[in-house]
Amino acid sequence: MIEGVIITQLSVMHAQGGDVLHAMKCSDLGYKNFGEAYFSTINPKAIKAWKRHKDMVLNIIVPVGSVRFILYKDRKNSVERFQEVILSRESNYVRLTIPPMVWFGFQGLDEKKSIILNIANIKHSSDEVEEKTLDKFEFNWN
Repeated sequence: MIEGVIITQLSVMHAQGGDVLHAMKCSDLGYKNFGEAYFSTINPKAIKAWKRHKDMVLNIIVPVGSVRFILYKDRKNSVERFQEVILSRESNYVRLTIPPMVWFGFQGLDEKKSIILNIANIKHSSDEVEEKTLDKFEFNWN
């Protein structure tokens, strides 16, 4: 596992008429502050990569669909360079905490559009995020 990355098991409370999906409490491991929460969607088989935040701590949850996240630490002294985590309400309902300075990309695995929730410690700013093209790092997405 890449240093600083946290995977937290989440609970689903079954209720008449629809379930309640836990996301995050201020007392949870990985919570650093609250800046903003936002949803993203990803289409089936689509890949969005690569991004790295300089200051933002991301807390990622996938309440709808299935999404594969690939994390990449580009430090030569890192023991683990790539880490793969699949998030899905049905099979792996967890929160993925990504610390600053870790590259990541993600791919929609479901047959329908998936929804991603990010609970971030700071508001988004284009000055604190870096982006690279998909072919920048040698990873086989197939």
